[in-house]
Amino acid sequence: MEALDYHAEERSKAEFDVEEMKIVWAGSRHDYEISDRVSRLVASDPVFQKDNRTMLSRKDLFKDTLRKTAYAWKRINELRLSEEEATKLRFYVDQPAYTDLHWGMFIPAIKGQGTEEQQQKWLPMAFKMQIIGCYAQTELGHGSNVQGLETTATFDPQTDEFIIHSPTLTSSKWWPGGLGKVSTHAVVYARLITDGQDHGVNGFIVQLRSLDDHSPLPGITVGDIGMKFGSGAYNSMDNGVLRFDHVRIPRNQMLMRVSQVTREGKYMQSDVPRQLVYGTMVYVRQTIVSDASRALSRAVCIATRYSAVRRQFGSQNGGPETQVINYKTQQSRLFPLLASAYAFRFVGEWLKWLYTDVTQRLEANDFSTLPEAHACTAGLKSITTSATADGIEECRKLCGGHGYLSSSGLPELFAVYIPNCTYEGDNVVLLLQVARFLMKTVSQLGSGKKPVGTTAYMGRAGNLMQCHCEVQKAEDWLKPSVILEAFEARAARMSVACAKSLSKFSNSEEGFAELSADLVEAAVAHCQLIIVSKFIEKLQQDIPGKGVKRQLETLCNIYALYLLHKNLGDFVSTGCITPKQGALANEQLRLLYSQVRPNAIALVDAFNYTDHHLGSVLGCYDGNVYQKLYDKAWKDPLNDTVVPDGYREYIRPILKQQLRTARL
Repeated sequence: MEALDYHAEERSKAEFDVEEMKIVWAGSRHDYEISDRVSRLVASDPVFQKDNRTMLSRKDLFKDTLRKTAYAWKRINELRLSEEEATKLRFYVDQPAYTDLHWGMFIPAIKGQGTEEQQQKWLPMAFKMQIIGCYAQTELGHGSNVQGLETTATFDPQTDEFIIHSPTLTSSKWWPGGLGKVSTHAVVYARLITDGQDHGVNGFIVQLRSLDDHSPLPGITVGDIGMKFGSGAYNSMDNGVLRFDHVRIPRNQMLMRVSQVTREGKYMQSDVPRQLVYGTMVYVRQTIVSDASRALSRAVCIATRYSAVRRQFGSQNGGPETQVINYKTQQSRLFPLLASAYAFRFVGEWLKWLYTDVTQRLEANDFSTLPEAHACTAGLKSITTSATADGIEECRKLCGGHGYLSSSGLPELFAVYIPNCTYEGDNVVLLLQVARFLMKTVSQLGSGKKPVGTTAYMGRAGNLMQCHCEVQKAEDWLKPSVILEAFEARAARMSVACAKSLSKFSNSEEGFAELSADLVEAAVAHCQLIIVSKFIEKLQQDIPGKGVKRQLETLCNIYALYLLHKNLGDFVSTGCITPKQGALANEQLRLLYSQVRPNAIALVDAFNYTDHHLGSVLGCYDGNVYQKLYDKAWKDPLNDTVVPDGYREYIRPILKQQLRTARL
């Protein structure tokens, strides 16, 4: 019997070519074909099934992760997958593991900070996984403040070695993924000390465990830091604690691309500019922004499909009740998240280009765009991950009570995603870095130094401080130039206002601390402008496929006008728009929701997620939600027996009034 598609009617309403939209979402036909092939390869392999993951004990979950990771590496080698395909396979396996840090942090650190000679020695072993590495930076006492790290690396000129040591409890390395139980090596960040002088933090390659029996080497205390938030989720990762007791390593295991220590113990800066290290940071943050669009789109896919199946109230003359997705209250919460997923996808695409551009410039010793690129990636990492974490939780609420079930896929998705708001830079700390850059940009406006890249609009600050929004009717808000001017004026005015307030303080650092909440808001305005402007730029490209561009224009307008509606206070208080114009934007937003409504299911189909990847009974492709919910409930281990374990000891004595004699 052919399976029913409960979304068939919804899919028939689509006003655009879904197959073409899949290619736009993937980035290119090449990316689409690889993603589609690899995701189906993973979905069809029973070893990668994850139905019972949230029910496993921590030990069983960890062993399951080790098995899947080893099997994935076996398949990568058997199928001779390219690096691109292998990365996709690990993504679709969808279980945090030590390999995320090995490939995502350990190898890039050696590539970015190691000399040619060091790369030739360590990378071949790392690429074959003859050694497994992690990135040991964060400590018990210091995370965001890297300069405050306490681990020491003291050079001993007599033996030509560094002595790695944890002098305090708070200097214990704490949180590095892969460290707890698996990594054989780590790039350890420690204070470099020669001849009693502290030269700041540097990276060192340190072996942690024996390559014969995996036991910790002398002087090394290492273990897992314990359970984390949620069931399943990030508990598959062995986040670790690490302490050193005067561990000696050869001098040539200091990463020496940027600075060196000679045989005599002399500290030297190399010819390689220090800024090259920022290239790796730009790369890592770019991948985090791309991951934000993936995680948010996954939650939105589940919530949208379920909202189309779920019916509640509104039955006329005994007819069917109203689909939840038809309620404006549902649309006004769900559709901005759908638009955000697409917006983050396109800004992530642009960041890939930015990383390539920055890398080429760095190689040509051109550092002119680096501060702007650094601030931009820091801000976008912060904005997109915060919005995604909040968005996943909103999607859970949009699914009502059933969204709280583990089988909805949303609680685990939320739990596994939220660390993104903290690692690779705490989101508020990152926005303060952006704010510093913006204040510097404003202070240089009179000097003739032109702002570059995403701050180029600041060069027109004079006009933006004076301009008046020309919107007279709701549809005027559909003009990209009108939207862009409003967002530019808001960002410029908020930055200039902060700069003016700062100038009243005799001590700028005191002023920065006092005004930090306002500065964060100015940074948010700047970053939201970047996302809106990159979405608008995307729409200036040639986008093939029937109706595809029109749908993207609608989503772009929803994203921008929703932000305007949510931040109306900023736009009105800075004089960018009037309250009446704000009301017109909201009126237009309602009309845009109606335009998205018939296309909603098709727009989430364009993400091209398999049911395996979604891992949700509510978000399944065929929409057969209730049968799947019912069947899933009976698979819970608690239902293995009809009468629960513990009935005789704990329930029966209560029912029979025998508690006094019961053995509890």
